[in-house]
Amino acid sequence: MFAALASQPLRQQLRSAEPRMESISDLETLAPKLNPKVGFWDPLSLSSANFWNSGEEATVGWLRHAEIKHGRVAMFAFVGYCVQANGIYWPWKESLDGTTFAQISAAGSPPEQFDALPTLAKVQILFAISLFELFGERSDLMEEQGEKHYMQGGKPGFYPSIKNANVPHPVPLDLYDPFGFAKKSTPEKKARGLLSEINNGRLAMLGIMGFLAEAKVPGSVPALTGIVKPYAGEPMGFFTAADKLPFVDAMAQWDTAGVLPFKY
Repeated sequence: MFAALASQPLRQQLRSAEPRMESISDLETLAPKLNPKVGFWDPLSLSSANFWNSGEEATVGWLRHAEIKHGRVAMFAFVGYCVQANGIYWPWKESLDGTTFAQISAAGSPPEQFDALPTLAKVQILFAISLFELFGERSDLMEEQGEKHYMQGGKPGFYPSIKNANVPHPVPLDLYDPFGFAKKSTPEKKARGLLSEINNGRLAMLGIMGFLAEAKVPGSVPALTGIVKPYAGEPMGFFTAADKLPFVDAMAQWDTAGVLPFKY
């Protein structure tokens, strides 16, 4: 049997992997490993929901993947906020129109620096995010690498390799583990690393939202008062009226008028 298995192509062996559907009981088992003092805590009962009538396992998979993904983004955001707030920037031009990173840094706090980005730069960022989301949701890429979609029994947090895939990808490196260091890790080390990543991601999400809250409402986070500079713009607005794009100015006016169900 082992000889026959060894003779199969690696991709075929990977495709035979069984799905790993997670449930609420799995969350309850995982929680003490992440934080033994808090344990399982779900005040909004999200894990008991039934997103898109997809069932408990798919809902839990969606929540697990969303938390890991947002934690990863928050870790980048937290570090980036600290770097930009301290006036650290690249010493070259930011765009082909001659705008430099020094000019962007001089705009003020990190949110003000983002507002100062040229419109084309923001569009490029949005396009890159969309591509990453598209690749990360492609079930065919996951199945080629022995995984399944996270709502169909796949591993939450898994991002497929796009280096050798049949997709438009100008950079010959993967988003995750670009230099292949993690491939040498044992399963036990990877499991411990994932727990650390989740905890660090949770802390980073609290950290970056604390920065934004204090910037928008000075004094809302007493520990950061006087450290984080105030920001008069819209921290959740990707574009501003200065970008002169369709619908952006209208949406800002609706929000100011209280038409939308939320207001910053």
